[in-house]
Amino acid sequence: MTYDLYIGDKAFSSWSLRGWLMLEHFGLPYRAHAVGLYDGTMAADLAALSPARTVPALLCEDGAVLFDSMAMAEELATRHPEAQLWPAEPKARALARSITAEMHAGFSALRNECPMQLFHQWVGFEPTAEVRKDLARFEVLFSHTRQIKLEGPWLFGAYSLADAFYAPLMARIAGYALPVCADVSTYVATTLADSAFQQWRSEGIAKTYEPFPYPQPLKKTEWPTAHV
Repeated sequence: MTYDLYIGDKAFSSWSLRGWLMLEHFGLPYRAHAVGLYDGTMAADLAALSPARTVPALLCEDGAVLFDSMAMAEELATRHPEAQLWPAEPKARALARSITAEMHAGFSALRNECPMQLFHQWVGFEPTAEVRKDLARFEVLFSHTRQIKLEGPWLFGAYSLADAFYAPLMARIAGYALPVCADVSTYVATTLADSAFQQWRSEGIAKTYEPFPYPQPLKKTEWPTAHV
């Protein structure tokens, strides 16, 4: 079975990054199709996938269309149990599902005030109280993942869907130099150093934009180099 994955601009589409990582990181076969998120062609590009109207959207060989990232995650986990998209250990799996659902539905301040961009790091960005609350909430969730002693650098030892869903948040922390604790900083670096994430970013920043989406009245510096 080969999936058809429809995604937006890689440098900016956080939801598309999640969908792509679900397939790429677990070795599931797919063909990627670029949707004109910033070119004004998204409706036409997704017309054949109705009722899908956002990215990512996933077309299965049996004709099923998935147009919500959480639905994609659960359906792929059901169709490919051998890929172990969720942690195998029951307690870890329960927590992974919970924090992934919270990422899917929450962290609105971080989403709205720190749009994902992978070109550079903004210098001097001052997070609001609401953004700081979102960061503090992730630190709480992260602390709970550490209480489940599993081998490996990811949230639950081995890479899971939870890591795919939180990758854009880590990119926001990196892109805006947001203040987080040392343990979360290490996890950010792990995400940035991941070969799949680096491939996505490399392909994303190959495209130029004029004007640049989501500008900030700030200076910028190079995208941070990950050290893990």
